[in-house]
Amino acid sequence: MKKTEKMKNKFIKKTAILLVTIFGIGGCTDLDLEPFGEFTSVQVYQDFDNYIQVLAKMYAGLATSGQSGPDGRGDIGGQDEGASTYLRAFWKLQELPTDEAIISWNDEGLPTLNTLTFSSDNGFIAAMYYRIFYQITLANEFIRELSDENLDSRGISEANQQTARLYREEARFLRALSYYHALDLFGNVPFVTEQDAVGSFFPEQINRQDLFSYIESELLDVIPNLVPAGQNEYARADQAAARMLLAKMYLNAEVYTGQQRYSEVIAQLNEVLNAGYSLEPDYNHLFFADNDQSPEIIFPISFDQASTMSWGGATFLVNAAIGGTMRNFYSFGVPGGWQGMRTRPEIVRLYPGTDGTPDARGWFHTDEQQIDIVSISTFQDGYGVLKFRNITRDTEDRPDGPVSDHVSVDFPLFRLADAYLMYAEAVLRGGSGGTESQALDYINALRERAYGNSEGNISSGDLNLDFILDERARELKWEATRRTDLIRYGRFTGGAYIWQWKGGVFEGTSVPEFRDLYPLPQADLIANPTLQQNPGY
Repeated sequence: MKKTEKMKNKFIKKTAILLVTIFGIGGCTDLDLEPFGEFTSVQVYQDFDNYIQVLAKMYAGLATSGQSGPDGRGDIGGQDEGASTYLRAFWKLQELPTDEAIISWNDEGLPTLNTLTFSSDNGFIAAMYYRIFYQITLANEFIRELSDENLDSRGISEANQQTARLYREEARFLRALSYYHALDLFGNVPFVTEQDAVGSFFPEQINRQDLFSYIESELLDVIPNLVPAGQNEYARADQAAARMLLAKMYLNAEVYTGQQRYSEVIAQLNEVLNAGYSLEPDYNHLFFADNDQSPEIIFPISFDQASTMSWGGATFLVNAAIGGTMRNFYSFGVPGGWQGMRTRPEIVRLYPGTDGTPDARGWFHTDEQQIDIVSISTFQDGYGVLKFRNITRDTEDRPDGPVSDHVSVDFPLFRLADAYLMYAEAVLRGGSGGTESQALDYINALRERAYGNSEGNISSGDLNLDFILDERARELKWEATRRTDLIRYGRFTGGAYIWQWKGGVFEGTSVPEFRDLYPLPQADLIANPTLQQNPGY
């Protein structure tokens, strides 16, 4: 699908004027935005030209840590700027406690993420929690300021008001995205919208079922008002992005609410599947520095090595995966490597090979590496993963610009292959509006891309829910879906599925079910007496 304009070097740079910070987040008492520097909200919102800059800040908040390059003037005080960026924090919580990833670093809190033994004082869990509510607070303020009443009172022209209303709908999508992450990761969380009074107060806690209903109603209301699929600036939300988010909610609805919503999954995906997206012909190109050209990516988090510098996000995903002898064999487009992440043997064994043949998705670095992770802190224990690389498809070299650790790889938060897999799973779980024959065609389309021919194709007799879970790992490993997938299948906690270091022992062991949810940060419980901790913590 053709994107109308690229966000890189254009849209993100629009954050230059309006840079805001927050004092107190989530359950804390002060949820107001305060002006950073010389600007007040009255000055900012009086000028229509500033609106796009505030919106750009919200999108950039998924990628960057603050207001001055890769570090400096961070959005959230008391947090390491690299570790606390939105995508890096989200990725860790979705991948490190699973069979897909493990990290060698011993920063306090990482070892217990690796082993699914974390507690409520884990700083990496808190980083994600505070990022979520930072984003929500930005969105609430923006939505409040762009009410029809406020636009009228400022004398904004009707043409500009129409544009402002689109910005407002995009902000509602971004808020729904962050509330969805809160729903999935934490369950019962503080809840604030633009309707709440401005000022210091203790936000009330909302239960998981009610939060699900709120996000659902927001997305259903927003979708008709967003730009049609593929018609917005690159990396801005459109109808397809909102439908993908809604489909993901419906796919996991039984976990969140106790009710199955598989027919609704298919209904939303049918709209996406007919919106003009197509599979990227070469799987590896999905994770290169020029993946903004891909016809498959529906909604990315955008990065640029010059204008979106961050020690989190794609910079983390590229650099932290490089170690051992990897640089002797492959080009990564960065000067070094951080010797952090590998995968666990259970994932390696899902593929027919380890060198990208016959399945291109199964490409691992094995030289001087052993498959078993005897020592978590030893990078050579566990195979390296070759996925995110800061090179271009034409040259297989880094993009133009100065050599640095920072990268231009966009993270594909939603892409067409995931829609294919979700469709197939929803059909197999009994959803109406789709067919098993179509599901089989979608799965074989992914496998034909991976194998380069039809040799990897499966028959209808092979298509079952266990196969889909494994195929999701093969297709989407390291794309921040695994924890949610395992929970949906009842295999994240408990003893139904064991992997190395699950539960804190090499051979793996059963883990209590309460760990399907992360704990609310202890500091927030102290700050807000209305909050109750998730059971088990």
